[in-house]
Amino acid sequence: MSWLFWAVLSALFAAATALLAKVGVAHVDPNLATAIRTSVVVIFAWTIALSLGAHAGLAQVGRRSWMFLAASGLATGLSWICYFHALSLGEASKVAPIDKLSVVFVVLLAWPLLGEAITLPKAAGAFLIAAGAIVLAWA
Repeated sequence: MSWLFWAVLSALFAAATALLAKVGVAHVDPNLATAIRTSVVVIFAWTIALSLGAHAGLAQVGRRSWMFLAASGLATGLSWICYFHALSLGEASKVAPIDKLSVVFVVLLAWPLLGEAITLPKAAGAFLIAAGAIVLAWA
């Protein structure tokens, strides 16, 4: 299965996440809701890693990878806290598109940080995503 298959599945699950979280955060403090969600993710992720034997490579994870994965975890936590606060205050159909502006930020930051080229089609796609997110958020 290609990266595209997994990316589409990710998008479908992200959509489910927004809809389920919007209902789940009703009448619950957004920070508590984030903590509950995160606990489920931790248990689920370790269950998958343990059941597939991926934990065997834990000792081989280098210091640099630990640092970047930890930083990524912090960024994820901050993103989720902000996302749940936004969901507690706004409509899921408006919050989710703005959250997806992360795609535009990745395209822009992957150029100086990862050396990825910004081609005309990539720039046009990022522009369309940004425009679409703005239109949806103010619709």
